[in-house]
Amino acid sequence: MGNRGALHDDRREIVRAFRGQRWITCVLEFRGRRRAIMAPNRYTELFFLDEAVAFAAGHRPCAECRRERFNAFKRAWIGRAGTASSRPVYVSEIDAELHRARLDMQRRKRTHEAPLHSLPNGCFVEIEQAAYLVWNEALFLWTPEGYARKEHRPGRLAVTVLTPQPILHCFRAGYEPETHCSLQILRW
Repeated sequence: MGNRGALHDDRREIVRAFRGQRWITCVLEFRGRRRAIMAPNRYTELFFLDEAVAFAAGHRPCAECRRERFNAFKRAWIGRAGTASSRPVYVSEIDAELHRARLDMQRRKRTHEAPLHSLPNGCFVEIEQAAYLVWNEALFLWTPEGYARKEHRPGRLAVTVLTPQPILHCFRAGYEPETHCSLQILRW
């Protein structure tokens, strides 16, 4: 489940794409807490197929309910340049850099072009107006219900990358996103 702040009004209609820079992914169940969907004056619940999709949207793991995943992500964030820093990294700094990487000046999703062979596992690309998950030597077609089919990953194709660049660097530094069970079925 994702959170970008309160996106809905009192009529439960979506009125904005985000509120603030903290875009996080949470677990569906945590310490017995119960929530009403789109409750007044509360954050709007967003639902993703899996963590890889949430990353493509620009979200990061929650530091409370997904503490272990957040710590792994933060280690990858620190190690993405290849050297560990002695200076502490604050979550507000991560959120600010992610925010700059996921939206352009008109507040639209920021994408970039890259050679497909250069991309790490877990990132999303757009090919012929369809979204694909990159994993090893394959591409997996995304649908809201799950990954629909496996295709061979072409060698010299330039693609539009949907996952923000700082997250790609975390994947290269060793963070592996969790994926939906439909991917495991197609991988074999």
